[in-house]
Amino acid sequence: MPSSALIETTVHGDIHQIRMTRPPVNALDPTLCAALTTALHAAIAADARGIVLAGGAKVFSAGLDVPYLLGLGENQTALAQAWEAFFEAARALATCPVPVVAAMAGHAPAGGCVLALCCDYRIFAEGPFRIGLNETQVGLVAPEGIQALLARVVGPHRAERLLVAGHMPEAPQALAIGLVDELAAAEEVEQRARAWLGELLQLPREPMLETRAIARRDVVDALAPERIGLSGFITAWSRPDTQAGLKAMLARIGK
Repeated sequence: MPSSALIETTVHGDIHQIRMTRPPVNALDPTLCAALTTALHAAIAADARGIVLAGGAKVFSAGLDVPYLLGLGENQTALAQAWEAFFEAARALATCPVPVVAAMAGHAPAGGCVLALCCDYRIFAEGPFRIGLNETQVGLVAPEGIQALLARVVGPHRAERLLVAGHMPEAPQALAIGLVDELAAAEEVEQRARAWLGELLQLPREPMLETRAIARRDVVDALAPERIGLSGFITAWSRPDTQAGLKAMLARIGK
């Protein structure tokens, strides 16, 4: 399978593994998002029957590329294009006609968590790794559709508590509340992802896929443009408290 500088695709029989390879933390800029969307479509065109989405050794994906977005300043057209590239990648996962497993060998905050929530199954590394939607901690509001993706897996009340606080649970709690489906040693998450898919692919193909499509309609519906409200999100991006929160976050992580 073809790969790019940002995506590495490998084939394991009927299972195609797509790895994001944008160091150091797979920050989701428009180029990486577009490469991911292209890789997903290419895997389906090549008759993949299951897909593993992987990232880095310590960080699956750190979410949207905040330095890039802040560098766009007041250019709302460019901001909208950057965010739309991200949501296009999320929709490509949500609408993928074959099962997708997120194999997360490290942290998955914000946009990294969104990508995982769009997958069928989530395998997370054991250890002090965190996953979740921390938008409020940096001055952002998670769109209604994204909130629905979280509520779908952890329940409405627990999702409310996590979202309002911007809390990202560590691996054991993430498993306990259903945010992830399985824990494995970091070096084994990809192998476990392929094994889970291998078992699923032993089932009668068409009944499994049709049942899956029905069960996942709410995932697709959550990413409908009217439930994302991109124009309002972009307007809110320029709020002083949002900008201050984002810049404070960058200062904390030394960028």
